Amino acid sequence: MNNFSRMTKNFFDKIEDILVSQSYQEKIELFYQFYKEYKRSNFSFLTSKMPIIFDKPSYHKICTIVPPQNVPKRGAFDTIEGQAVFLHAICHIEYSAIDLALDAIYRFRGLPKSFYDDWLEVADDEVRHFLMLKELLNDLGYDYGDFEVHNALFEAMQRTQSLLERMAVVPRYLEANGLDATPQILKKLQNYKNNPTIQKIINSLHIILEEEISHVKKGDFWFEWACKKEKVDKSIYFDIVSKYYPNAFLRKRGINKVARLKAGFSCEELEKISTQDICGDCY
Repeated sequence: MNNFSRMTKNFFDKIEDILVSQSYQEKIELFYQFYKEYKRSNFSFLTSKMPIIFDKPSYHKICTIVPPQNVPKRGAFDTIEGQAVFLHAICHIEYSAIDLALDAIYRFRGLPKSFYDDWLEVADDEVRHFLMLKELLNDLGYDYGDFEVHNALFEAMQRTQSLLERMAVVPRYLEANGLDATPQILKKLQNYKNNPTIQKIINSLHIILEEEISHVKKGDFWFEWACKKEKVDKSIYFDIVSKYYPNAFLRKRGINKVARLKAGFSCEELEKISTQDICGDCY
């Protein structure tokens, strides 16, 4: 029996405590306490307790949840309220991403320790991103929870209950789409770069974009790991994503091919998605 199997504190119980916290202040405090302890202490990964399938997102008492078409429209970057609406929307993505990373850790058990190391690193990044954006939001006189949000990311978490599907849908589809969207947002923000707040937003988005590449790459690694374990070809990615998002690949579109290649996508995959010439970057 190695040292890892002799650990005494239960890892999954600690993660559950963080996930069910309905205050962002408490969630972040609990996460930091746990992560610090995880790096220096022994935990048991053995448990007979089954993971909870959550019926409500942890932010349901913080934010008013509405259908996606009813969230406040983004784009009025020349007003304080418009900047706040935009920052709040990105804050919400990052806060949801904290729970997505932690839920992957909590739900999928019996995996190599490196899996848990990877997604704790991701959760740590997402906490930092959330706090960075929330500080800018606070500077404008607003806080997280001041605008309506949708729960699309939570629904993706609810619906993907296997490692194979979770890694395909969350990092390799939803987060990878963020790699494509962020440069377009940055391009729009450049029109307002003389505004000090907008410049801070631009700086924050550059940090997030670079770090999200590593998140997608981790997802790519564990998706491939799950494919090998289940003896399926990696091309099943398109079937899985289309199962949950039927329109995902009906039309080719512009992508951030440099970021996607860094994140582990193959040229063959990108050629199925993108309107751009991919071959020149691969061969």
